[in-house]
Amino acid sequence: MLTGIHLLLTYMCNLKCDHCFVYSGPDARGTFTLKQIRTVLDEATKIGTIKWIYFEGGEPFLFYPLMLEGIKIARRMGFKVGVVTNAYYATSEEDAELWLTPLCESGISDLSISDDSFHYEEEKDNLPKRALVAAKRLGIPVNSICIEKSTVEADKKQNKGSSVYGGGAMYRGRAVEKLVEGLPQRRWEEFTECPYEDLKEPERIHLDPYGNVHLCQGLSIGNMWETSLSMLVKNYNADSHPICGPLIRGGPALLAKKYNVEHEDNYVDECHFCYLVRLALLNKFPEYLAPRQIYGLE
Repeated sequence: MLTGIHLLLTYMCNLKCDHCFVYSGPDARGTFTLKQIRTVLDEATKIGTIKWIYFEGGEPFLFYPLMLEGIKIARRMGFKVGVVTNAYYATSEEDAELWLTPLCESGISDLSISDDSFHYEEEKDNLPKRALVAAKRLGIPVNSICIEKSTVEADKKQNKGSSVYGGGAMYRGRAVEKLVEGLPQRRWEEFTECPYEDLKEPERIHLDPYGNVHLCQGLSIGNMWETSLSMLVKNYNADSHPICGPLIRGGPALLAKKYNVEHEDNYVDECHFCYLVRLALLNKFPEYLAPRQIYGLE
């Protein structure tokens, strides 16, 4: 059952992280308007099962007045609200408290702060940790998002010294361009499922300013500015979706087979293979594989 809507309030970000699966950065385009946010929230009410509204990006604090007004409207409509941020504004604990106090007063139910080496290498000047202290002081429910860089190490016990990798990065978007080199890979035939997203009965969706309704970043069920969000959700049939159907039945391996996509023999994981197959199918299914900037284009 669909219970969460995550607004990619903007694709713009003050950072340009290697692991970013939506290719955010200072030059990224696309930001919601207040009118569009109101439309989404009205549609969320029509869906009837939505409990949570999240504001994320990119970096939503770059458009602070817009984010704050969106939070207030969502709260008045009875939704729980969460925000995801990299805490770039936490130049001191006092300043962090200044930025976060209005969110506290609005009654947000979750603040997720990115705190890892992708965002801030310098431990002594760690902005997220300042924001965490300020949020806790204000009584805001807060948690850290920590995505570690992948490492290669020996798995001596089970595979007699073969290499394995550990880390929390998802190998799609910019991560495919920046992070897969040197990591151990497996045969493409092994990737017969999507282990990370429930494509058949999703509990959450991501919406972007261009109207794309994402089940996974860059995998859409349609455009909500052309067909209302509530109707897209109501009419969604995973089995008949040209991308989701094959992924559900046989993962990226079946998706590649179905559309005769030429590909390499080995990949790091399911996301890595799936992302590159989708990239190859971009022009064939522009309605469902969008926007192009999530694939590093335009």
